[in-house]
Amino acid sequence: MHGRLPVIAAALVIGCPGWAEAAYKDWPSYNNTLTSERFATLDAIDTKSVAGLKVRCSFDTGEQVSFQSGLIEIEGALFATTEHDTISIDANTCKLNWRAHGDFAAGPLKVNRGAACLEGRVFRGTSDGHVVAYAAKNGKLLWSTVIADPARGESVPASPIAWNGLVFIGNAGGDNKGVKGRMYALDANTGRIVWEFYMVPKAPDDVSRGPQAPAAAAAQGSWKNGKGIPITGGANWTSYSLDPVTGLLYVPGGNPAPDFAKAVRPGDNLFASSIVVLDAKTGAYQRHFQLIKRDFHDWDVSSAPVIFRNHVGHRMLAEAPKDGNLYLIDLNSGSTVFKKPVTPMSNIDAPITAAGTRFCPGSQGGAEWNGAAFDPADNLIFTGEVDWCTTVRAVPPASLANSKPGQPWSGATEGFGQQDDQKRWGGWLTASDAVSGARKWQFHAPYPLLGGVTTTIGRLVLFGDMGGNFYAFDAASGKKLWSIDLGGAIGGGVITYDTGQGQKIAVAAGMTSPIWPTAKINGKVVVLGL
Repeated sequence: MHGRLPVIAAALVIGCPGWAEAAYKDWPSYNNTLTSERFATLDAIDTKSVAGLKVRCSFDTGEQVSFQSGLIEIEGALFATTEHDTISIDANTCKLNWRAHGDFAAGPLKVNRGAACLEGRVFRGTSDGHVVAYAAKNGKLLWSTVIADPARGESVPASPIAWNGLVFIGNAGGDNKGVKGRMYALDANTGRIVWEFYMVPKAPDDVSRGPQAPAAAAAQGSWKNGKGIPITGGANWTSYSLDPVTGLLYVPGGNPAPDFAKAVRPGDNLFASSIVVLDAKTGAYQRHFQLIKRDFHDWDVSSAPVIFRNHVGHRMLAEAPKDGNLYLIDLNSGSTVFKKPVTPMSNIDAPITAAGTRFCPGSQGGAEWNGAAFDPADNLIFTGEVDWCTTVRAVPPASLANSKPGQPWSGATEGFGQQDDQKRWGGWLTASDAVSGARKWQFHAPYPLLGGVTTTIGRLVLFGDMGGNFYAFDAASGKKLWSIDLGGAIGGGVITYDTGQGQKIAVAAGMTSPIWPTAKINGKVVVLGL
């Protein structure tokens, strides 16, 4: 059941403008723009004034969950999500506008990564396979549509994006046997499924939940699995990018499964570990870029790619997957310009054995659900990375065919492997030249970097770590200018905006996750200003 708790009526009229009217001082989508640059044209907080930054207010969710919510701010309302709740607060005072609650069973990771907003409606996915819409002004439930089956291990934790009357979102669960990733466009007004696209080949007995987008011949024949090894993977669980000029949707695709056992799934396994480009209006396949070939480390292409124009006017795509590399692709030619490591790598070509294989980056990245940021002022790409290795012990190959459908199916004896002691973990913030990939500077953090990385015209780069430290660096030089301990792991949104009351920065802090050893505190939204 998807309902809502009693809500506090908003004192202001909150709307989600169409993209043509969106004010530049807002942060209206998961990565600010649909093209995901995460660059803000605000400079009241800059390299000089940042020394005066202070916490102005905070909102405590009252929940200890995997608070990985991206944040969006539109017309003075700041939106965040927990696994079950959608929350609107005043972007300057943190006063609650409304809070809507969904009644459904919790998922194993207790996670949701944020909402989208368009024309007065707020959209999000749920752990029980729904996409729901609420009225932005008061939290009234408007519609609910099923796109995934939780009985098969599917869920919808990704942050959607919305454009041109459509909401774009897909399903997670591609590490569970038989689950196939799919992408959807839904009518923003009604929740009707406009099209469905299978990220890996669809079989005749696979469920169709809506009109099928034109099939992609490139994926057919790229899986040569034997009996008892169904095509599995290609799910998506973070967010997406869209170029409103071309009308093309960029979908990051998850790993193939079984994750660590590539021998039982011969072939290229398309479109797992790929960025798939679709016509946003029809879902028709246009092209793909498989970044990780024959993946056997659970290295999803996990985050929304950055789409930007380079110094000679070419459309470029930058992506930071879980494999620890930064990729740059020229969208005019389709060629890879560079592939550069941005976190330490070790033993990545060694086969996974029953005795155990340790590799870095581990199965938890590399980059995770928050991707790269592009600073056009300095022509730099910023990446936040996890530096944490994993040891995986392979299960007997014969056991893979006997596993039950819908159950975790990694091919390892211990789920997704055994992570190193957290005393050995860390993180990296890297500034790379957007033309050559050359490293301009790099910062080693004492904790992994999972939260959003945001850059501004005030020449700042803003980010946080899993120890709760929030930083402001000089984007050009890499000098640390300011930091504060926010008291809990920063694994969600880092955004900046100005509603007319001065530039603010909002941070989602307090991520308490069963697979990340962090302080167990309530998730909270912290708003900072001068």
